[in-house]
Amino acid sequence: MDEQRRRDRLRSFVLGGVVGASAVLAAAMRRRPGPKTRQTPIGLAAFEEAPCYREVVEQTRHEQVAQRRT
Repeated sequence: MDEQRRRDRLRSFVLGGVVGASAVLAAAMRRRPGPKTRQTPIGLAAFEEAPCYREVVEQTRHEQVAQRRT
């Protein structure tokens, strides 16, 4: 009986090792998508291209020109 129990344990251990190894291989072979290239600017560049920011910049320029004329 003791010999049968050892075989069962060994068989279970080997089977678990095979299943684990196949899972590792499957994960290693799976291709992960590379980093996507951004279509929008990063950081302040994104803010500076916003229409509301451009409007404020134009308004400030007009005010500065008006002050210089005075």
